[in-house]
Amino acid sequence: MNIKKNIFITNDDGIAAKGLHSLIEMARPYGVITVVAPQEPQSGMSSAVTFKKPIRLHEHRREEGVVCYVCTGTPVDCVKVGMSQLFHDQVPDLLLSGINHGSNASAAVLYSGTLGAATEGLLYGIPSIAFSLTTLHNPDADFSASIHYGRMIIEQFFKQPPSSDIFIDINIPELPKEEIRGIRMARQGKGAWIKEFEKRIDPHGVPYYWLTGEFRNDEPHAIDTDVNLLNQQYITIVPHQVDTTHYAELRRLEQIWTFK
Repeated sequence: MNIKKNIFITNDDGIAAKGLHSLIEMARPYGVITVVAPQEPQSGMSSAVTFKKPIRLHEHRREEGVVCYVCTGTPVDCVKVGMSQLFHDQVPDLLLSGINHGSNASAAVLYSGTLGAATEGLLYGIPSIAFSLTTLHNPDADFSASIHYGRMIIEQFFKQPPSSDIFIDINIPELPKEEIRGIRMARQGKGAWIKEFEKRIDPHGVPYYWLTGEFRNDEPHAIDTDVNLLNQQYITIVPHQVDTTHYAELRRLEQIWTFK
């Protein structure tokens, strides 16, 4: 692309995450990059914001075309602080969040700090994409396929952008590039995390609970869900919106619920 863009990058795995630096590498050809990433891993923070303690922001490193800042808050704090202190009245051309170390398909979108940051970007009017790799949180995962296919997706995003009220959730199988079967549009699969807490006993004989869990796929035979397409070795693209109103149900309830 000839016109360089102003790109805002963040994540939820923290400033040291390999996925973040792979995302920077993915975005380098497209413009000037400003990174605001959490100081520590912030997985599962969704759209949480910090209220009861101050947030600190400091420059981490600078190189040609890239400046990185560390924020002591959540992924959404990173977007908010970045927009108020670094971009001011300027709206970036693109916000990229990730690349997350772990899938953000199906119900994971409700908990993900990666998607929380993309949602926040959209609220600021920034075209936003969240990237995730289906690694089991391997800190040294191979992101080479993510960089390759991610650039293809960014090219399409710039050429034919989605609606202004949409952000995009990308999930990439943790496979060598040659084993990925392609890219598919998908919908969010129905499912939930079950058996989430394991009861354990500490050395003092006091019980505590450790988050574990397993995923229950409620649509194992569906051909168009993110979960099932990922299992078939496809990259999935799911468009999401901030407005969660179910309009058909709104119209139905308007007809049948009456209040005096």
